[in-house]
Order: sequence, then structure tokens, then C-alpha cells
Amino acid sequence: MSVPAATAPRTVIITGGTDGIGRALADQRLAQGDTVAVIGRDPAKAAAFLSHARTSEAEERAHFVRADLALITENRRLVDDLNRRFPVIDALVFCARFYRSDRAETSEGVEDVFAHFYLSRYLLGHGLAPALRRGRRPVVVNVAGPGAGLDLVNWDDLEFRQGYHGGAALGQGGKLNDLLGVASAERYADAGVSYVLIHPGATVTGLAGQYDAPTLRHIEEMQRTAKPVSEALRPIVAAIDSPPEQPLSAFVEGRELDVRTADFDAAAARRLHDLTEAFLAAR
Repeated sequence: MSVPAATAPRTVIITGGTDGIGRALADQRLAQGDTVAVIGRDPAKAAAFLSHARTSEAEERAHFVRADLALITENRRLVDDLNRRFPVIDALVFCARFYRSDRAETSEGVEDVFAHFYLSRYLLGHGLAPALRRGRRPVVVNVAGPGAGLDLVNWDDLEFRQGYHGGAALGQGGKLNDLLGVASAERYADAGVSYVLIHPGATVTGLAGQYDAPTLRHIEEMQRTAKPVSEALRPIVAAIDSPPEQPLSAFVEGRELDVRTADFDAAAARRLHDLTEAFLAAR
């Protein structure tokens, strides 16, 4: 008898999988019997994850891959490494993000939020597409912030060289991920890859970043009434266990959005894809 799709073991890759929602998801998938690879850069958090896997008798199915997701070269190396180690991927989940109140550039000269929150997901999503194509009901789950308007995109200055604000950079990153989902669904729909955009809402989770004092106070106030990680996890788990039939779907706190609206404009998605390709070709 074949194992039902919702319970058959999968191979799941999770960025930001050593903390917060990503870590909770990693533990949940290991308990489900999946093979799980988490991507991060903190050895201590990685050790905690692997130790938990040992005590849960899941050591052989738990993997940590160290990478700085803000660096283009690291993402390209990571793509090669993951394709070699995991020729079949059933679920790719993007949880990693890093907020910055003050504008900063990576060692490669790219604005950090743009690089970490968008470029990494672009490179990994497209770079791991061959392994996803071999998966059983493969799905990409992009935990970002779907549904905002296209006016968040600073088309003439995607790196905010002028007028930087941490909230604006993060908001733009969420919108860029919407458009990444649109373009990816258009490209990989024929291969059966579902793309799911999820905004779980305010959650008591790890919030990696560099915060100025007012922003930190605001975040701390929000977290007093935020939902627990276990609640935020539900729509992500549902998307992995039962990927939507449609190529692209988007959810905000469990409520499905209409991805046929102007907020998910296909022409804007193609424009961003072309800009990103040109940007990466120069590096």
C-alpha cells in the first residue's frame, strides 16, 4: 500500500531553520519523519537543533548547512551543495530575514535587506528548481508578507541608496517576494511546483536584526499580544502536507488572497525578474 501524500516522508529545506518559526517547523517535520536541512549561520543554534534531533532519534534525518544568505556567492555555493546532497526536494521553505534600522551593505556591496530578504530567495528558488521538479507534489513556501500594493517597490532605487528606512526596505522586500512568487509560478507551473506566499501575522518568534531604540520598543510591544509560534506554524504545515493545486496562492493569517488582482501583476513580476537577472549578471 502506498503511503498517503500527507504522511509520506519528504525532504524539506528551511532557511532560517535554527530559530523562531523556522526552527519550530524543522522540529515538526523531523517528528513527522521527514529529512530536514536547515540553513543558517549560527553554530550554537545549529548545535541546539542537532542535539534536539539526537534526543528525538532523528539524527540521521537532520542536517545543518552553514551559509550567509546575504551574500550572492554564498547562495550560489549553497545551491550547488544542496543540489548535490539532496537531488530530490519536496518542500523549500523561506523563513530567514534580517531587519536593519540603519542601511548597511554586504561585503559584496549590496544593500543588506535587499540581498538577504529577496536576492537569496530568488537564487535558491530558481537554483533548486531541478530538485523540486523531482519531488512528490513539490512546494515552495515563502514566508514574507503578501498582499501589499506595488507602490512599495522603489523601482528606480531597489537598494534604497537614497531615503533608506528599515520598515520601507522590509516592506519592499515582502512585495518583491510576491512578485517572485508570480514569476516562479508562471515558470514552473508545468512542472507541478506549487508556490505559496504566507504571512502568519505578528508572532512571538526570533526577530534577527539591528534595531534602533524606537523600533525595538515597538516590536516588544507588538509581541505582548502576538500569536505563539505553534499557531503561526499551522498554515505553513498545511501548505507542505497538502500543497494547493493552483500554481500560486497567498495567505494572510490563514485568509486566502485573490492572486488575480493588480497587487500580483504579471508584467511587474517579469520586470522585476529581468532587473534581477541583469543585477546578478553584473556580479
